[in-house]
Amino acid sequence: MLKQYPKYKPSGNDLIGDIPEHWNIKKLKFLLKPIKGSLKPGPFGSDLKNSDFSTIGEIKVYTQRNIIENNFELGEDYISNEKFNKLSVFEIFENDIIITSRGTIGKASKFPKGVQRGIIHPCLIKLQINTDKISNDFLIKYFNDAVFFKEDVKISSNSTVIDVIYGNTLKEINIFVPPIDEQIKIVEFINKKTALIDSFIEKKQKLIELLKEERTAVINQAVTKGLPSPSGEGQGVRFKPSGIDWLGDIPEHWEVKKLKYVAEIQSSNVDKKTNEGEISVLLCNYIDVYKNEFINDSILFMEASATEKEIEKFILNKGDVLITKDSETPDDIAKPAYVEKDFENVICGYHLAQIKTNRHDMFGEYLFRLFQSKDFNSHFEVSANGVTRFGLPLDSITDVIVPLPLKAEQKQIVNHIENETQKIDSTITKIEKEIELMQEYRTALISEVVTGKVKVV
Repeated sequence: MLKQYPKYKPSGNDLIGDIPEHWNIKKLKFLLKPIKGSLKPGPFGSDLKNSDFSTIGEIKVYTQRNIIENNFELGEDYISNEKFNKLSVFEIFENDIIITSRGTIGKASKFPKGVQRGIIHPCLIKLQINTDKISNDFLIKYFNDAVFFKEDVKISSNSTVIDVIYGNTLKEINIFVPPIDEQIKIVEFINKKTALIDSFIEKKQKLIELLKEERTAVINQAVTKGLPSPSGEGQGVRFKPSGIDWLGDIPEHWEVKKLKYVAEIQSSNVDKKTNEGEISVLLCNYIDVYKNEFINDSILFMEASATEKEIEKFILNKGDVLITKDSETPDDIAKPAYVEKDFENVICGYHLAQIKTNRHDMFGEYLFRLFQSKDFNSHFEVSANGVTRFGLPLDSITDVIVPLPLKAEQKQIVNHIENETQKIDSTITKIEKEIELMQEYRTALISEVVTGKVKVV
């Protein structure tokens, strides 16, 4: 069980309360080396402009992305030696602390040894620490993991549009400073404890990935090969070639048809605008489909307008399947969602395809699960056109071959998938909660240690 220090004193910060009596309270500016440029006044860490950047040059420019991902090999921005000579005060050196000052503010990292020479991007501030007073590693833990520091930084940000921390403001923030030997032991303790926590979280995250793969396999198997026989998987089921490469063999009694012969497929052209003279509607957008398996009243649809003809054509009805027609990568396209009810005032929005099965041959629930199948979805990955953004031509949807079990079997397949995926989803939810609680514990532990609420030395 962790102990407390024998005596405490007020910290002057209501969020923190008391700190150990022998700890110092110092403004950040008194912990820096007295070197010009160690903390640049103003909103940014340097005077670079976009026009200064190129993909070719001698001097690398390190950006906010490098700090957030803690990987200094990322990025392709450079400047010339001529530009560097005017901005050399912003060159970064081994062990400099770099902190983000715009957008995601207060994220810090130490510039590592052996990395290409460079300067900081305007959205960064560099700190050259007086290591006789404070340990770099201790300060980075303080910056990155102490909740109260994040609050101090956010309060100090004086922008309502985007968070910005100014150099002159940052250097006035109070830092709680234990003696150097304690700082080293605190860092060692935190590293040891967080390594155990992070290992636990990593294992849980890998388990979630395995469960998601199992979920995909359940869907894929059911919609392309049917359900296992009650007497044993595969027993009593005969297969035949489907004639489709991605599909392979299918149960002998199944049919295959192009989707356009068993469903109506249409691309929506209803945009997000509200136009005078049109009827007010709610719009089911790309993001609603991409992020939700089921379209129902739990979704907060955006307000827009449409003509009477558009409403009649694109109104959402129970059994409709909506799929995304665009994506940044071809392997992330044709994401489906199933409409669970008849809507009176919600219509299908732009960048989506709306599919209505004829119900004589196919249920919408089965088609929805078919679109979730990895094998089926591979057809759309191949069909997607584009360079920086990919889109599906309508005929790639209408002409796709779909396997057709008997309708009664489609129902059984849908019920089987629902039962199995609910079990898996429930397990995933429990694991995600475990991860969330462990992350909260990690954050709380670090904050407690770096403010001296518990003694670890």
